[in-house]
Amino acid sequence: MPDVIFPVDHSKPFREQELVGHNRWHPDIPPVATVKSGDVFRVESKEWFDGTIVDSDDANDIRDCDLSMVHQLSGPFAVEGAKPGDLLMVDILDVGPVPQQTGPIAGQGWGYTGIFAKENGGGFLTDWFPQAYKAIWNFTGQKATSRHIPGVEFTGIVHPGLMGTAPSRELLARWNAREQALIDTEPNRVPPLALPPEPHNAVLGSLSGSEYERVAAEAARTAPPRENGGNQDIKNLSKGSRIFYPVFVDGANLSLGDLHFSQGDGEITFCGAIEMGGYIDLRVEVIPGGMETYGVTTNPIFMPGNVEPRYTEFLTFVGFSVDRQGTQHYLDSTLAYQNACLNAIEYLSRFGWTKEQVYLLLGAAPVEARFSGVVDVPNSCATLYVPTAIFDIDVRPSAGNPVRVDRGQCAVSS
Repeated sequence: MPDVIFPVDHSKPFREQELVGHNRWHPDIPPVATVKSGDVFRVESKEWFDGTIVDSDDANDIRDCDLSMVHQLSGPFAVEGAKPGDLLMVDILDVGPVPQQTGPIAGQGWGYTGIFAKENGGGFLTDWFPQAYKAIWNFTGQKATSRHIPGVEFTGIVHPGLMGTAPSRELLARWNAREQALIDTEPNRVPPLALPPEPHNAVLGSLSGSEYERVAAEAARTAPPRENGGNQDIKNLSKGSRIFYPVFVDGANLSLGDLHFSQGDGEITFCGAIEMGGYIDLRVEVIPGGMETYGVTTNPIFMPGNVEPRYTEFLTFVGFSVDRQGTQHYLDSTLAYQNACLNAIEYLSRFGWTKEQVYLLLGAAPVEARFSGVVDVPNSCATLYVPTAIFDIDVRPSAGNPVRVDRGQCAVSS
């Protein structure tokens, strides 16, 4: 096993760890460790809500969770010799849940998927599902099952939802300016259009006093993906992947967290993946001047691993850029994918699962999303591929009626 450069005691809150990570982006957050180009090391990671979501049969914890506390990031890790303009090559050598069989901590044999309430961030389909719901998933090897969504079993693709390098001061200022400008277009929107800097619940490593207060007022939230990588939630960023991150500050200052046991493309419930704590083994290498050499200046690029499950048959749902009121939109691929998801939910609910259960399932299972057509005005076409083998019944259309089995309900909020 590689040396652990960031240990985590999952029984303790994030702020009480031996090494304290961070939950905001800022160039002045000091690194917790330094590695060399070519080093191999292990990083342990807390679940993104710091253990406040529990293995229970109600979703009140999802309803009441405080978004200002996320994400719990391990790091930053400085890489010797890395300079602005370089690329940082990161190999994911291994990634997995907390290595105990059972326990009270997400990652010790279980994880969760949640639908956030609309007033607390919502999700991709929040206008149709405005309340909070939850499903607990149990892990057996690579398989996931849930008492809250019975009749389903699938192989997960374990991956970090979030990994990235620190922004420069200039890049951070651009983030904050452009996101505030978006907020200003509809400042009272629910859910909000973006999340501005929020000092409340900010964790900034070893910073304290006036320096902490200054950085907390400037630091960017970790919710969206940006030029540094960040919360991209790419399900295929799995074991065996190689990522090339732009470097914006001396040392690169790599951070990571938000580990997932499995996820569908789009993580459509917002807390859509199977969230867990765990570990990740990495190798890093600096490519001098790589940003200019390869034109990788505004986003990372990556080579996916080859450990995804081998599902071969899919039931595919199609969506177009016409909203549910019948209004035509011009090549709106996001709307088209929403419609594909809603079509899948309507269809699969005919077999006995509630619509909330299907929504949770599409966020957690390794479904595949594709933009199938983006040029034929006025309709974009998006498609959602659902593996048929994950169900315990045949969900394909046939001459008979759907085989309807009562599946109960997921965890709901009071």
